[in-house]
Amino acid sequence: MTAPVAPAPDRFRAPAVFAPYRAAVAAVGTLLLIGIPTDILPNPLFGREIPVRWWEYPVLAATVLLTAAWFGIRSARESGTASRVGSDRSERPALVTVGVFTAWFAVACPVCNKIVLLLLGTTGALGVWAPLQPWLAAVSLILLAGAVVYRWRARPCGDGACGDGTRVDGACSVPTGDVGPLEAGAARPATDAAPNR
Repeated sequence: MTAPVAPAPDRFRAPAVFAPYRAAVAAVGTLLLIGIPTDILPNPLFGREIPVRWWEYPVLAATVLLTAAWFGIRSARESGTASRVGSDRSERPALVTVGVFTAWFAVACPVCNKIVLLLLGTTGALGVWAPLQPWLAAVSLILLAGAVVYRWRARPCGDGACGDGTRVDGACSVPTGDVGPLEAGAARPATDAAPNR
């Protein structure tokens, strides 16, 4: 009679996929980084010659939320597990950086920006730059949303969230997306039995 086998210790348990404290710090930092210099958040240090436009508030809120989401999602590199998309470049910090600074230019006062004034003058800032700012805001939100989606798809999958249920060392063995014929063949376990002919 054999003794029952004790379950193996859960050595490969991945940390939580979302880090709320890091997300909160990123949210506050982004809010202050954009809100204070653009005077969307009223303060004694900065002022605006053009009042805050209605669409700047939701753009600032969306930028804060998307940046917080990106920083809150743990990368596979941080957890030491494989990622869902099988890439080591799962972070995409350039997209977030460009997205935040594009949002800053989008919600800033059009005639308060010295760079715009030097390039276009006051008339150009109001006639050319100001109408482009909502489009710039849309581009910034698309960049940030793309970075968040990419990071979410590349998150560690050792938390039991793998779509196919296969895991290697606590992580998905294959990406959960579409798998080509070569990858599908490589992902199948080998068998010792010869095929019947």
